Amino acid sequence: MGYVPFSSPMTIKLNHTIVHSRDPRAAAEFFAEIFGFGPPVPFGPFLGVKVDNEVTLDFLDAADMEVQTQHYAFLVGEAEFDQIFGRIRSRGLSCWADPGKKHPGEINRHFGGRGVYFDDPSGHLLEIITKPYGDWSSITSR
Repeated sequence: MGYVPFSSPMTIKLNHTIVHSRDPRAAAEFFAEIFGFGPPVPFGPFLGVKVDNEVTLDFLDAADMEVQTQHYAFLVGEAEFDQIFGRIRSRGLSCWADPGKKHPGEINRHFGGRGVYFDDPSGHLLEIITKPYGDWSSITSR
């Protein structure tokens, strides 16, 4: 059986994702504070932080599971980048221009924008970028 398209266009959006953590309160509060969102909202076993595109990050206690590092990238405006990057620096957090963490304390300039990577308290790799990724063959520098 092959792909069968819907007969009428359907809007599909990511609604939420679970972020496992050893300390979900610390992780959710860190995320909300760094990004300038409202405080986490409890919902069952989750602490939800809603981002601006209607997606909720639901922080959950990993309990006895090993937390698998995930990567979460966020497209932000220039002013928001400055604010978030300022919070990263004021907290003395390590940051990198690349996901391999080979260029500490630097930002990248991919596709005419700015980007930086940093870890959350659970070890997830967070990224903020001011331009969406595009043609990788055009990249010549950080």
